[in-house]
Amino acid sequence: MKYPVKIRSIAHVTHDVLSIRVNKPEALEYTPGQATEVFIDREGWLEEGRPFTFTSLPDDNYLEFTIKTYPERKGVTAELLQLQAGDGLLLNDVFGEIAYKGEGIFIAGGAGLTPFLAILRQLDKEHRIGNNRLLFANKKKADIIHEAELRALLGAHFVNVLSDETIPGYAHGYISGDLLQKMIPDQEAYVYLCGPPPMMDAVERELLALKIDPARLVKEGF
Repeated sequence: MKYPVKIRSIAHVTHDVLSIRVNKPEALEYTPGQATEVFIDREGWLEEGRPFTFTSLPDDNYLEFTIKTYPERKGVTAELLQLQAGDGLLLNDVFGEIAYKGEGIFIAGGAGLTPFLAILRQLDKEHRIGNNRLLFANKKKADIIHEAELRALLGAHFVNVLSDETIPGYAHGYISGDLLQKMIPDQEAYVYLCGPPPMMDAVERELLALKIDPARLVKEGF
């Protein structure tokens, strides 16, 4: 089943990431961390669905998607850059295996933040942020999605790693075993992982070396 929706607002949250809010169909339900397939309701794009995570909360009266765009690819996200309030999208059924299971560390690369953004916002609303931590890998500071909001939510438990810039107060390089060891609170903590496949593979190897129980790893299944 496809749900037709209209764009309420569309705006940049970073130089290449859009926040798109649409009206919420009554029959559509989801939990923080889940996603849907989004289609642009225009001729030539009706078969070009792409998966995007909800970054709104289930009881919001709108749906929000936080989407990294790739204009050079001339695909769906490039076309999204041409849209405006009032334009139509189509949403498919809800899916996704990432869900909150308990306190731990969220490890995100780039747009892999989006399922965690919804989960952390929900936890904050319920006053349950607790000891949760976020380790966020990007190329440059300008790529960090909602940095101010996440810093307000997590304080010192929000750590950024930049591969292409060296800036005081930000870790430089890539997510290492040493950094993971410092940030994972204990062996009973859950580890939530989402990002580009090479980054996820590298982090999983480090987690294996640290003897993290695979049953404690929460990630999207492909």
